[in-house]
Amino acid sequence: SPFPKTWPKKYPFCGGVFQSPIDFHNDILQYDTTLLPLELVGYNVSSTDHFMLTNNGHSVRMSLFPTMHIRNLPFQYTATQLHLHWGNRNKPEGSEHTVSGRHFAAELHIVHYNSDKYPDVTAAIDKSDGLAVLAILIEIGPFNPSYEKIFSHFQNVKYKDQVALVPGFDIQELLPDQLDEYYRYEGSLTTPPCFPSVLWTVFRHPVKVSQEQLLALETALYCTQPNDPAPLEMVNNFRHIQEFDERLVSVSFRQGK
Repeated sequence: SPFPKTWPKKYPFCGGVFQSPIDFHNDILQYDTTLLPLELVGYNVSSTDHFMLTNNGHSVRMSLFPTMHIRNLPFQYTATQLHLHWGNRNKPEGSEHTVSGRHFAAELHIVHYNSDKYPDVTAAIDKSDGLAVLAILIEIGPFNPSYEKIFSHFQNVKYKDQVALVPGFDIQELLPDQLDEYYRYEGSLTTPPCFPSVLWTVFRHPVKVSQEQLLALETALYCTQPNDPAPLEMVNNFRHIQEFDERLVSVSFRQGK
């Protein structure tokens, strides 16, 4: 929705507690020695398997396999999908989370559900311990061959409901090298119905894609179907920063280190 302020009328959780995204600034960060480096299991998917890439009208999302999961969280969380958020070609500041008020060019979310307690993502999505999302901040830099494994298919999913098959690869390549430095807090889905069900892990170190790759993300996709008389470009599909009162974000690294 281009008018997120209207979301709470239809989706009351969007006006409720534990909302995401938030800004990570020094006043709310607390170093937590108990936070462990994430262990990703089964993330290296054979190229003979295929992920399904879909334009769902508000983002581009790629299905993931139930063989992929995260260890070193309170429960085992199984992967279900990943998707992206971005800005537009004139303002490449489309990350959802910000650091000291600064936006990054884009943000990747890898969504997992609590498979210890729930049979599938549908059962987990509205539960307080239901989801865990890994968030990767994206900035401009050199060409990124790993991201290109997804981005090269955008022309085949330009319009809503179009689908493409992406050969399997190691999804861990999409993450920064240092999986031990991250922000951790309890928040929500950033799209309606905004359930407060997400354990967020936002990696401290951004990954880089090239200017051309970012431009493809910002210009290739439409929210509308191919024959729509009023085509709508898919841009600025990020939610604005939410209030984060009287709470702290745990960080796995010492500030300034």
